[in-house]
Amino acid sequence: MKTAFVTGGTGFIGSHLVERLISRGYTVRCLVRDRNKLGYLKNLPIEYFFGDLFSTDVLEQGIRGVDYVYHVAGVVASKTKEGFYRGNRDATRNIIEAAARVNPTLKKFIHVSSLAAVGPGEDRVPVNETTPFHPITTYGKSKMEAELEVLKFSGVLPITIVRPPAVYGPRDPATFDFFKTIYGGLEPIVGFTDKYVSLVHSTDLVSGIVLAGESDASAGQTYFLGSEKIYSWNEIGTVTKQVMGKKAFRIRLPEPLVYAVAATVGFFASFGSKPSVLNFEKGRDMVQSNWTVDVGKAKRDFGFRQEVELAEGVRQTVKWYLDNKWM
Repeated sequence: MKTAFVTGGTGFIGSHLVERLISRGYTVRCLVRDRNKLGYLKNLPIEYFFGDLFSTDVLEQGIRGVDYVYHVAGVVASKTKEGFYRGNRDATRNIIEAAARVNPTLKKFIHVSSLAAVGPGEDRVPVNETTPFHPITTYGKSKMEAELEVLKFSGVLPITIVRPPAVYGPRDPATFDFFKTIYGGLEPIVGFTDKYVSLVHSTDLVSGIVLAGESDASAGQTYFLGSEKIYSWNEIGTVTKQVMGKKAFRIRLPEPLVYAVAATVGFFASFGSKPSVLNFEKGRDMVQSNWTVDVGKAKRDFGFRQEVELAEGVRQTVKWYLDNKWM
């Protein structure tokens, strides 16, 4: 029986990954920060290790003897630059160092990174694994630095890095506002020219993560895991309205306005208890015209494919939001 240690299991992607591993017969261990906040892991047949990514003793206990480590956890919002680097770069360094110390025969260390670590594409050309790093936000830079920490161990442990683009699906809080806004009758579009994106449904993403983890060919490699099809935001909005059976007024937001709103939200959030994902740097993300990826390498090396088409993915996502009374 295969065994895996998972970080970030209480979150959106991590919880789906844990469920997939269990369905494949894995014995799963999860790092959990708060024993009172098990989230989607509650009642699953897993072993909990309570602590965070700087609880070195806990990490070593959880990693010792497992076949795979899936490092999904990360920081997507922080009030300070230091918070991003601590939660992404430093935390990743800590867990991979722990893995090297206590489990040198590990079959695979799988690090879930992000397209943001590389940066947007130019014109209509998708980025691929040969595209040089050019992150445009502190989050992206911290994820790039996390990847570099993992790569330092490429001669010590079999490592694999996967980079999803925009992810959506049941349980996702990040894209919820988009769906909720359209459900309420408004479809905002950034800018006056088409913008393109690669999406990946959570089902396809966890399939790709597990395939990458189990593949011998993926050792020492980096992969993008996204949709095989590239979408415009116009198309995404149209499909979403059709799935919902809703009419929504499409309004185009000038890019300077997007910057201004994002910066204002971020400023006021800095006085609150929690950081906001929306801030000036997120505005910079939103005005880019090309967040697309080429998944050819993942298709060739371990048979990754997009199984969930956009309309079906949106249907599943919206149904989950409605069933769980998010909207």
